[in-house]
Amino acid sequence: MSTKTKRKTAKKTPASIVWFEIPVDDSARAKKFYGNLFGWKINAMPHMADYHHIDTAGADASPDGALMKRMCPEHVGVTNYVMVDSVDKMSGKVQKLGGKVHKPKTAVPGMGYFALCLDTEGNVFALWERNAAAK
Repeated sequence: MSTKTKRKTAKKTPASIVWFEIPVDDSARAKKFYGNLFGWKINAMPHMADYHHIDTAGADASPDGALMKRMCPEHVGVTNYVMVDSVDKMSGKVQKLGGKVHKPKTAVPGMGYFALCLDTEGNVFALWERNAAAK
């Protein structure tokens, strides 16, 4: 047996989709549509006006999501949130690779941080960093 100790390598967070948001104009209509289509349970989030949690009832690895009020006419399509180790570092990488950061690092108190980005093809996506100390 070797007396050398193995070096511990930092475990990198997999870049998995962990959340999604669907912009809507009529939350009751969208709730009925998605609830009937997929059987999703959709309920208002406490203390968050116009934001409704979607329970997809999938396996633990399946992301849940939300219906949210459309912020402007250009707010279209589903936004996927991708888990990263650091929103700051990945925001820099997005810009280095030709993308844009539209909403910089923002705290979700007690949960983590996110940033909204635009890829080189004009698609919106979000970065998500889990951090219970977020304020």
